[in-house]
Amino acid sequence: MSHRLLSVRGKRAVLTVAVAAVLVAGCDDLESGGASSGSGPDAAAGYAVSPLANPDGTKPGLAALTSEADKSKARKTIEELTTKGRGPKTGYARDEFGYAWMDTADGVPLARNGCDTRNDLLKLHGRNVQFRAGSDCVVVSMDLYDPYTGKDIVWQKAKAAEVQIDHVVPLSYSWQMGAARWPESKRKQLANDVLNLLPVEGRANSSKGDSGPAAWLPPNKKIRCSYAVRFAQVADKYELPVTTADKATMLKQCQD
Repeated sequence: MSHRLLSVRGKRAVLTVAVAAVLVAGCDDLESGGASSGSGPDAAAGYAVSPLANPDGTKPGLAALTSEADKSKARKTIEELTTKGRGPKTGYARDEFGYAWMDTADGVPLARNGCDTRNDLLKLHGRNVQFRAGSDCVVVSMDLYDPYTGKDIVWQKAKAAEVQIDHVVPLSYSWQMGAARWPESKRKQLANDVLNLLPVEGRANSSKGDSGPAAWLPPNKKIRCSYAVRFAQVADKYELPVTTADKATMLKQCQD
């Protein structure tokens, strides 16, 4: 057998091993929820936690619910919500919920820790977080996995609007569903409660506006059941009803 033939066969063997390695790595990536699957490479690293395992919102991320057992629990959570029609927006203003990102909304996690709510959220959900010189609060750069779009975002404060903090249950929605009659202290809690807050891609947050689930859902379909659960958790905690259409839409996201 010629040396040339041996060389060709050797190259084919190396190529076969390399292809096999890529395939194995690809399977591992899919099983762990890799970026290409829309559930993020950080799920295995603890940056995407199921809402069912995170009832107070103090753990990072929003992991997809995939098992029938989890979806069954999700439906039970949503089914317990009461419903009513969405009232008028008369009198609503952002200031009715306190000034933005206040650290003094007592009764919620991370309050009065010396750092405003927005930076608390960036620290909680970000990876490779860098702070302003001399500060352990002001985040100037980080990597963020956005569950709404399934994208990883390399963020810097110089382009702050690329990441926005979403109120899962929008403040004006809550106003129309009963928060207009709450004491101001409770409205401040809702506006600064980490359970109701997620840092996400700015464009996705802007497209949502003050919509309920019947009018807007995250573009990343794999996360929609988890989003519905988080919406329900907030509504349940604050004794907020949802519209009939919103409840039906939420349940639909967690069907088999």
